[in-house]
Amino acid sequence: MGNRKQHGKPPRGKSGNPDRRSAAGKPDEEKTTADYYRLKTEAVEDLVTANEENSPPVSAAELRKYRSGPQIKLADWVKVLLLKFWTGGMICYFFIWGLSTFTLNQWDHLLVLGIALGTVTHLITNNILRFIAATPGLYDRWMMFPCGTIWLLPLDILYALLLVFCVVMTYNGINLIAAGSAQDAPAALGVEPILFGVIMTMWDLLFLGMKHLFKRMLTDAKRKVNSGK
Repeated sequence: MGNRKQHGKPPRGKSGNPDRRSAAGKPDEEKTTADYYRLKTEAVEDLVTANEENSPPVSAAELRKYRSGPQIKLADWVKVLLLKFWTGGMICYFFIWGLSTFTLNQWDHLLVLGIALGTVTHLITNNILRFIAATPGLYDRWMMFPCGTIWLLPLDILYALLLVFCVVMTYNGINLIAAGSAQDAPAALGVEPILFGVIMTMWDLLFLGMKHLFKRMLTDAKRKVNSGK
């Protein structure tokens, strides 16, 4: 009789009220949980909408710590020169050495080289520069025609024909100087991919420099006209 159980009575706390402490703390816990998820949602939205304008500045050394791949950083102009040199060497390898077994007229051969170089430059080389650019337009100054539209392909081909012509004239001039007054002397400098790529890159840089110089002169002239001087 002394061990009779009491049914229907809830457990009491120290204050005598059943579960008052747990019932009172439940709304606070729900509010804290809601605030927690709300803050996380805002953080995700900030991360998704982040760009160069609303992001804090971060040094290049700090960014390099979290990049995968080799830690060696090449300057932008080095990347451009290597890519242009590779393009010229590839064109020489495939379209000068590769077509050496075919009998082609010299001017026909130059036409094929110009078309191939212009097409590769427009469709491959320039697109690679756009792809590796850290910011849009970073390498535009290294392209004769930065716009990537297909309608500018003929202009890239015409420019490539000019480059090929200048490279061929460079080879001919070097061989004429080396031959001197000798008649029917063999060519002192043969065509091969490495030197062809170097000479083509030098002519390309020269024409790009002339283009930027002309643009600066035109900009200065417009500024003087607008200022009334």
